[in-house]
Amino acid sequence: MPNFKNRTLFESDNLPILLGMDSETVDLIATDPPFKKDRKFQGIGPSEGQTMKDTWSWHGDPPGSPGQTKKSDIHKEWLDHTREHWPALNEVIEAAYTAHSPSMAAFLAFMSVRLIEMHRILKPTGSLYLHCDPTANSYLRLMLDAIFGVKQFRNEIVWSYQGTGQPKNAFKRKHDTILFYAKSPNAYFSDEGSSEPISDFSKSKYTKEDEKGRYKDIRHPDGSIHRQYIRSHQRMRDVWDIPIINAMAKERVGWTTQKPLRLYSRIVKASSNEGDMVLDPFCGCATTCVAAEQLDRQWVGIDQSPKAKTIVKNRLENEVRKSMAWSEQVTISHDAPRRTDVRGLLPPTFSLPPAPKSRRRGRRKQSGAPTYDRNEMRVHLALRDGACCQGCGMTPPTMPGSLSPELEYLDIDHIKPRADAGGDNEKNLCLLCPPCNRRKAHIWTLAQLRQANQRTKKMLDKSKLKKSLENV
Repeated sequence: MPNFKNRTLFESDNLPILLGMDSETVDLIATDPPFKKDRKFQGIGPSEGQTMKDTWSWHGDPPGSPGQTKKSDIHKEWLDHTREHWPALNEVIEAAYTAHSPSMAAFLAFMSVRLIEMHRILKPTGSLYLHCDPTANSYLRLMLDAIFGVKQFRNEIVWSYQGTGQPKNAFKRKHDTILFYAKSPNAYFSDEGSSEPISDFSKSKYTKEDEKGRYKDIRHPDGSIHRQYIRSHQRMRDVWDIPIINAMAKERVGWTTQKPLRLYSRIVKASSNEGDMVLDPFCGCATTCVAAEQLDRQWVGIDQSPKAKTIVKNRLENEVRKSMAWSEQVTISHDAPRRTDVRGLLPPTFSLPPAPKSRRRGRRKQSGAPTYDRNEMRVHLALRDGACCQGCGMTPPTMPGSLSPELEYLDIDHIKPRADAGGDNEKNLCLLCPPCNRRKAHIWTLAQLRQANQRTKKMLDKSKLKKSLENV
């Protein structure tokens, strides 16, 4: 059972929501994330006030610098997790930094942790449809190969449409790409939902007819003749000619990146059954949610814009059933669901599942680094300092049948940040709970973290903290 309700719209950054969702609870993810267009979008009409930033910075401007305009769009823990658990994913980000730009690497770092979580919450029979355009589709496909596996790639769907524009030195770019990946070889795919009628041209080849229908005779090299009957439908192509929404269409709500309902209805039909759970982590004006509701699927949407809740209720009333009180049917939430499928009672963290063994590679040993592996280092630091978080005093839970705390709930971090000339030697390492690790980031020292926890009343047990660690 999912730990979230049908018809829920989360008004939030999608990462904490995804981290809070139980594993293998979603049948289909169909989403239209930022495209890395390096511009800002503004809504019009009913969506006036909607804004979307699609600009990305790896380093940003130095904090406090005169005229600071950019902040970094990445976080240290994102990169730490991809380096440790998904080395192939990390190499894609590094390659983008070198081959394209730091801003592309920042965009991919943003997407990577979210795609990892999307993969986790999909059922083994589930699928992902990721909408993008030529700006970043090649890098996103490499990332999905690293997360889902090359063999789970199904299609690179081309959404072709008409539009204005007359480039001087290239062909008109009038298509988007939808990357279709399955969670496993057993992913659901509907024959009915992925078929289309036979074209008139194909029908013209079947010139004969008997009591079984129209047919043509196929002569083989050995002289034998095989009779082939025409089918009413055939498998749909991976090039979809669906018009964009014109300015006067009733469907248009003024959302800057709105996509046709017909496009997402086709996806929902092809990769889900009635009653299945459909998720859109970048739901915007809720096209995926409306398509799911029209086709009798369950749905959950996530979007940061305060306008999203008004748009989704209006669209459900106008495009699904006017008689329903959608303000009562749709749940608006700002809080992440609490996972029930993990051991312990801690809030969701960046403790992502380890990658398959085939993806693990030896990490380059840094100068002065300890010879312990990470598990041995946790034990070593717990024996030295105590089996608790040295930022707030939290002691991890003890599992039934065990006599010692579960150290996997503690992260290894630097007492003095590497950005502040802190080393990787064991004297500069300590154990932190994931919330303290995120709070400290690469900015504070351990002493500054403790002061902040004390000031914000997040200190759990000050008596467990080892005082000498502040002086390292």
